[in-house]
Amino acid sequence: MKILLYNIAYGTGAPKTFYKQITNIHNFIRTSHRHIAAIADFIKETNADITGLVEVDTGSYRTSYINQVDTISKSIDAYHHYSIKYGKRSINRKLPILNKQANAVLTKEKTLGVDYLYFPVGTKRLIIKLAFEKFDFYLLHLALIKSVRKTQLEYLAEIVDKEKLMIIAGDMNTFAGESELADIKDKLQLKNPNTNQVPTYPSWSAKHQLDYILCSNSMSITKIEVKEIKHSDHFPIVLDVELEHE
Repeated sequence: MKILLYNIAYGTGAPKTFYKQITNIHNFIRTSHRHIAAIADFIKETNADITGLVEVDTGSYRTSYINQVDTISKSIDAYHHYSIKYGKRSINRKLPILNKQANAVLTKEKTLGVDYLYFPVGTKRLIIKLAFEKFDFYLLHLALIKSVRKTQLEYLAEIVDKEKLMIIAGDMNTFAGESELADIKDKLQLKNPNTNQVPTYPSWSAKHQLDYILCSNSMSITKIEVKEIKHSDHFPIVLDVELEHE
């Protein structure tokens, strides 16, 4: 099974420097369609069974009201599951552009069920849970504040189904390093296949491993790649995994 994780930055493109990111801030108000077209082409070439997309626009003024999830899922003929990333009572759900900012999971096969769960703290609260026969898949985007991330991870460790194998993927914003994930990895018996700690952010000069695909220890990893392509400020991760050792 092939898993793809990609923070696509709402299709706003990949600046060449931090300075360019600041001076091109207007892209977060209005962006070119060529960025999302390039991302869709990359995802199609990857041919992943499950694609987790962080920071996707579901049809705001920024994208001329085009839903990026629909665009990408149609290009690869996949089922799609998405929701706005903010809490159900968040003011961000009422603000233009912000009220279309989401996370999404695309799948080649139908799931046994999909749940949209929410962290009790943080601005970005969405947890997408997809149930498959042999495992559960979770997509996250954790908080920028370390103490909030810690609370979010503690909450996640309590609500997952520990009787099933699992894959937990997302932009974890672990600016303090992978040590932030030590507790949840221990509690849920997870491993990080990116054993060389290849950084995923920022794409113009990657220094931080912020994006992870964590797997149950019994899953066999056959290949992992951090793709150094520059369609976003994050690099995507592609993982080939077997659910259990033979």
